[in-house]
Parts: sequence; structure tokens; C-alpha cells
Amino acid sequence: MKKLGLIPKIIIAIILGIIIGSYAPTGFTRIFTTFSSIFGNFLGFAIPLIIIGFIVAGIAELGTGAGKLLGITVLLAYLFTLISGAYALIVGKALLPKIITPDTLTHVSETKSALEPYFTIQMTPLADVTAALILAFILGLGIAKVQNRVLKDAFIGFQEIISSTIEKVIIPLLPIHICGIFANMAYTGEAATVFSVFWKAFLIVIVLHITMIIFQFMIGCAFNKQNLFKSLKIQTKAYLTALGTQSSAATIPVNLECAEEMGTTKGIREFVIPLCATCHLSGSTMTITVCAMAVAMLNGMPLSISTILGFIAMLGVTMVAAPGVPGGAIMAALGPLKAILGFTEPMTALMIALYIAQDSFGTACNVSGDQAVAMVVDSFQNKWNSPKKANKIA
Repeated sequence: MKKLGLIPKIIIAIILGIIIGSYAPTGFTRIFTTFSSIFGNFLGFAIPLIIIGFIVAGIAELGTGAGKLLGITVLLAYLFTLISGAYALIVGKALLPKIITPDTLTHVSETKSALEPYFTIQMTPLADVTAALILAFILGLGIAKVQNRVLKDAFIGFQEIISSTIEKVIIPLLPIHICGIFANMAYTGEAATVFSVFWKAFLIVIVLHITMIIFQFMIGCAFNKQNLFKSLKIQTKAYLTALGTQSSAATIPVNLECAEEMGTTKGIREFVIPLCATCHLSGSTMTITVCAMAVAMLNGMPLSISTILGFIAMLGVTMVAAPGVPGGAIMAALGPLKAILGFTEPMTALMIALYIAQDSFGTACNVSGDQAVAMVVDSFQNKWNSPKKANKIA
């Protein structure tokens, strides 16, 4: 098993999880559920540390140009999110009226309750994701401005500690965690039931994700002069990891490895990838947009294009840091769903069920888009640095 790469381990974990959840005794399946619960809490504890460890050191190493890079990264992430939402709106308006019928609602309540762990260990994070993000910005930009060598070396050392924790603890245990997630889903029958009822809508969402990933990588590779097919092949590792973990933040280590293989500059990848894991949600936005349109149609609520566009614009703002927790995007989206689209409690409950059933695919699209943003930012950084290098040579 040690000789197997991460991708084969993840595939094996998914298959074993489905087999265990479908055929193993309930008591045995709960063992994996318990492990996933504990490991999930550990990830929740580690996520703020990962954000601080990578972003502070990343900004500090970028120096005085950090503020400019921060602005361009956030702007690109938000722009990608808006484009993705508009794309989902166009496709949803064209296809959903032809495939969604009210009869499908009757099957949603057929799934069993998820298995509870035997016990759980609470690991309260030192800070929530948003607070960690703000703190990382302040510290990173401050160190970059004043160029305090002691603080810079301290946070680079902290980054090395976090990297070692990821490499020695998180990565090796990820497949077991993924196995537990899929075992619970197979036990409840949620994945199979929801897919059998809404498989056409889900198929639309997955196609949207794939085409958007290709579109974003076309932009990234065009800016950074990389081979499109080779870059997509490298990204497969992070895509499958996100598919299993359902967390953009938990996929940061693997996504960083992919960025290194693609040749993205060290300082850029260690700054942009963790940052985009908390502010770029192309996949989640497409999923929520299509699901919201479907639920609205099922409840006889016609939504105007202007209303949905306003909803998409707000999503990009309210879901910042939501990818830190599996399913966090839909929780953050509940406010706009109620305030802008006028969803009732039963409708939001259905939205949660629909979203979580395919959360893995939305997360995988999110992290892949993070990579494209990193490539574009890297190309900007190289252009900004080239005149300086030319001046030094002269």
C-alpha cells in the first residue's frame, strides 16, 4: 500500500467505502464513521493553522508586491465565480424546464438517517476560518511592508511545521477518511436515492463543472504558457482528492503539489492556492444556481434572470471561507436563498439535501479553478518582475 500513489488509494477507498456501507454490519460501518468524525474534527482544527501557515509566509516572501497580488487574486476568483454562475443560469434556463417534474419530490424522503459515530473528540479551532484569513492578511502584509526578518523567519518555520504535519499525518490518513465518508453515504442510500431522482439535474451540473474546468485551464495555460492537456492530467490528483474529502481546504496540500508539477512559482502557489481555497467557488456557485432554479421550478416559483444574477453576485461575497468545511458553501448560501430568492424553510432543507449529495463534485471544480487562478497570477507576477530584472542587468 505504501508504494501506491494517492490516486489509487483514493479510488480503492471509495470502492471499499461503498462495499462496507452497503453490505457490512452496521456496527462495523460505524467504526469508519467514528474515524471520519474524529479526523474531520482534526481537519477543522488544522484548517486555520494551514491558512495562517501558508498565507502569512507566502505574502511575506512576496515582499512589497503582496498587496497588488492579493487584489488581483481576489478579483480573478470573484470574476471566475460570476462567470460560472452566469454559465449555469444560461444552461439551467435552457434545460431544466424540460426535465424537472413535481413527481420527483416524493422520493427525497426515502433515505435512512446517517450513522452516528461511537464517540467523537471535540477539537475546537484556535480561530474560525474567517478570523484566520484576516489575521493572515494583516500579518503577511505587515511583514512584507516592514521586512522584519525575525518574524518572516518565524512564520516560514511555522509553515514548515504545518507542511510536515500535512505530509506525515493528514495525507496518509485521507484515504481512510474518504472510505468512512462513502461508507456512510452508501449505508443511508442518500447518494443512490438522490441520484436516481435528480440524476438529470446532477448530470447537467457535472457537465457544467467539467466544461468550466477546461475553460478556466484554457485561460490559465494561455497566460502561463503551459500545455493544457498535461496540466489537466496533473490536476487529476487534486480533483480526486477533493472528490473524496469534500473540502477545498483539506485539498490544499495536494493542490500545492500539482501547482509545483505545473511549474507555478513557489511564492505564488503557496499564496494563491490557500487563499483561493477560501474565496473561489466556481463549482459551488454553479451547483447552487442549478439546484436553486430546479427547486424553485418544482415549487412553482418562476425566477427572473435579474433576480438570479443578483443572487449569484451575492453568493461570491457571502461564501468567502465557506470551502473550509464540507457542505459549508450551502450553509453560507442560506441567507441569499431566503433574502433574495424568497425560499421557505422546506425549500432550503431540500437545497441542503441536494447540494450535500454532490458536494464532492462542486469542491473538485472549486480547487481545479484555484489552480487556474494561480497560473494567471503567476503570469502577472512574472511580467511585473521582468522590467525590474531588465533594469538590474542594465
